[in-house]
Amino acid sequence: MRDAFVIALVLFAVWTGWRVFRVDSMVRASFSLMLSFFAVGAIGVLLSAPYIGVATVFMMAVEMMVMAIFMVMFMMNPAGLNPMSMVHQHRLSIGAGAAAFAALAAAALLSELPDAPVPTDKAVVADLGHELLGPSMLIFETAGVTLLATMVGAVILSSRQGRYGMADQGSRPPGLEPGGEPAGRQPDESGGGHHHDHGGHG
Repeated sequence: MRDAFVIALVLFAVWTGWRVFRVDSMVRASFSLMLSFFAVGAIGVLLSAPYIGVATVFMMAVEMMVMAIFMVMFMMNPAGLNPMSMVHQHRLSIGAGAAAFAALAAAALLSELPDAPVPTDKAVVADLGHELLGPSMLIFETAGVTLLATMVGAVILSSRQGRYGMADQGSRPPGLEPGGEPAGRQPDESGGGHHHDHGGHG
């Protein structure tokens, strides 16, 4: 039964990975890649590597969601959903993919795998977690806060409501005195840009 699940997940991971290059939007490509990584993580769990499998799911879920959010917010193609080509340099891409597949397949089939079983009463996952995260917990926590701040900043920057007013009307900072002229550079009449001095050079 486990072998059947692994085979099904392998086929699903390959299919969703292939769909990354067949869909017509960056958002759909992000979610297809996320599903492929989910399948790979589930395979790790079934093959008695729960830490790697669960970590893959957690990390890729966050990464792909952040990517999809940024695509929706910042792409000139509205929301990253309009049709567009996901593949560039077709021949080079096919060649690189075939070479990577051949190298990984050769490594998987020709490598000598260890045959010493781990004792069933050994806390493998806990030991691995302490080894990986013990001296680096502060780094991981800092990275998490940084990612959160980045996502919040992306939402704020993409909002029509700017810090000093509506974004399409130009950013006008408050005056230094009540009712005074706005401080700093002023947006031009076309909506949001700054005046630049392009004087001639001798």
